[in-house]
Order: sequence, then structure tokens, then C-alpha cells
Amino acid sequence: MHLLKLFAFNNSEDYAREIQSVLTRHFQSKLDQEADRLWEEGILNQEKLDEIRRTDLHAK
Repeated sequence: MHLLKLFAFNNSEDYAREIQSVLTRHFQSKLDQEADRLWEEGILNQEKLDEIRRTDLHAK
């Protein structure tokens, strides 16, 4: 609801891009933290990353 109120306040294209950039950075940071955790715990490693890279994720 808060985001909808922000867009109602200023609905310019530049403002929308700024909000998108902020959200993208936030979720990228969370993703990086989780990937680091998985790597440190040994759940994720280079072999698994290579396997993911070779997998057609759209086919499943």
C-alpha cells in the first residue's frame, strides 16, 4: 500500500525508474547475502553453479 501511495504522490517516469532502482538494489543485496550463506555452508559451490548454468530452467 505504501508503494502505491508513493506512485500516487509522484507518477513521473523518472520517479518510477528511481523506485525500481532502489528496489532492485535492495533485492540484489538480499540475494547476494543468501548466496554467500549457501556458499559458506557448503550448499552451493562451483560445481553446482556450473550445473545450474547448463540447465534449461525454462524447460521444467
